[in-house]
Amino acid sequence: MGFADQRFNVNLSILFTELPLLERPAAAAAAGFNAVELWWPWIDTPTPGRSELDALRKAIETAGVRLTGLNFYAGRLPGPDRGALSVPGEESERFRANIEVAAGLAESLGCGALNALYGNRVDGVDPAEQDALALENLALAARAADRIGAILLIEALNRPESPLYPLVSAPAAVEVADRVNAATGLGNATFLMDLYHLSMNGEDLPAVIERFAARTGHVQIADNPGRGAPGTGSLPLEDLLDRLRKAGYDGWVGLEYKPGDRPSAESFAWLPAEARAAR
Repeated sequence: MGFADQRFNVNLSILFTELPLLERPAAAAAAGFNAVELWWPWIDTPTPGRSELDALRKAIETAGVRLTGLNFYAGRLPGPDRGALSVPGEESERFRANIEVAAGLAESLGCGALNALYGNRVDGVDPAEQDALALENLALAARAADRIGAILLIEALNRPESPLYPLVSAPAAVEVADRVNAATGLGNATFLMDLYHLSMNGEDLPAVIERFAARTGHVQIADNPGRGAPGTGSLPLEDLLDRLRKAGYDGWVGLEYKPGDRPSAESFAWLPAEARAAR
């Protein structure tokens, strides 16, 4: 097995960011990939104009790549925010306004996974109030995803980099997915297993894989330390992905790493060119 046996996509919100958004799908294709994913590209608005949505859709279609994952609106990301759906007031309303917009874009491109970042704890707000709001909004998102035949992803981040984010372990994220599934009866809320974040939390990654592979809807990777390409740190990513395959996970593996001080196209030497286009 090994890297050549995985289905990789490129996260265009962290790779190829030296290029304008609309040029990134073609750059990923030129590097040999045929699948991409994105954080919500318009950090200032959950409801961009039709022309902006159409331009991104056309760029992806013209490049000949497939959009396999899309985040709902998550506030300022990259930046201080880690989602909007549990933040009372304007941010929660912005998330709700974004649900059908994001689902519509995903449906138009055949994207089957929508990621809903939970959001940071807010000073002066009862965590139980935030959790109740989160469940309401996640249920709305799960129903929208179900209408387009997609899954909803619940992601654990890492405490050192996201100290106000409450989902900083695999069990915490899976527990939220369970609550959403119980509330909707749909069963389409799944775990986004980001091996970089879990390693930053000091979790036992083989144990996490054994316990939660069957609950996992998407995987993302970066090496640690540094959040760089595989081989720049000490994580045994090839072995961990092999473990995931043996545990039954055959979905996408998102490349969500920083390319370093070089063009993104030069950061893929670890992956043979013939292994980049997913089969």
